[in-house]
Amino acid sequence: MGVVVIDAEVTLADVLSLRLSIAEPLADGTRLILRRRGTGEERRVTLGASGGRTRDASVAVSLAPLDLDPGRWDTYLEQDGVRARIQSADPGFSLDRLDAYALGRRTLAYRAYRTRNGYLALKIDPAEPVADVRAVWFREGRFEVTGLLAYTGLDDDDQHRHATLALRHSDPAHSDPAHSDPAHRDSGDSDPGHGDPAATVRVAATVQGVRFHAALSLCDVLAATPDSQGSWEPYLEVDGVDRALPLGARLDDVEGKRRRVHYPRALVDGVPIRPSFTPGDELLLEVGA
Repeated sequence: MGVVVIDAEVTLADVLSLRLSIAEPLADGTRLILRRRGTGEERRVTLGASGGRTRDASVAVSLAPLDLDPGRWDTYLEQDGVRARIQSADPGFSLDRLDAYALGRRTLAYRAYRTRNGYLALKIDPAEPVADVRAVWFREGRFEVTGLLAYTGLDDDDQHRHATLALRHSDPAHSDPAHSDPAHRDSGDSDPGHGDPAATVRVAATVQGVRFHAALSLCDVLAATPDSQGSWEPYLEVDGVDRALPLGARLDDVEGKRRRVHYPRALVDGVPIRPSFTPGDELLLEVGA
């Protein structure tokens, strides 16, 4: 069919916007088909003709009315009864675009991307407010973290907001595996103050607009850790946000960070402390690991 995507973006209004390089004009009645991996479920959208002489075409499809479930959806064009998977020359990753997209309050996050084999696909994830981690480091005996408040609906302005970094201790011998999966967390589980308040460490954090920075002493973390063994789950509490925000890393294109992202450890009084990620790409501080 000779169609290649040269620019793909899901806009702030959840519209799939494509710029196509085409060998032949798109005929009237050409359909864009989205096919969900694993189930074969499909959505079909009829496109308009592109004109007689053009060698490129623009396509805009509103995604919300299609009622797409979370997962990965491959894209096809169907013309005159012939279906072909859509090739893509666009890597589909712009952190600036993703940051702008994440400023809105959403329940689903749509992303267009290029597969390893060079085809256009959509990735759809549940979206909930999160403190998206951009940098983590140990410096001068402190744990420091910076990032972006995502899906909160807050404005990216210069306003300073009162905020607190809270760490909740979890005993690895009694931890709930479902807690590491965002799909199994309800609103009650998002409060880092529930349970034993003695097992929570809090420190003031800095939030300006939607950017945050927090730092705390590793000695304080070790002193609060029973038997110098266990994990701490960090959350951010921000004025103007009606729930505590887990510290995660979901906006970039690196999945499975527990396997792929490894931070150096620090030794505090001979006890190792290191940051890591849960299977759900949420940040942890592991003591004695």
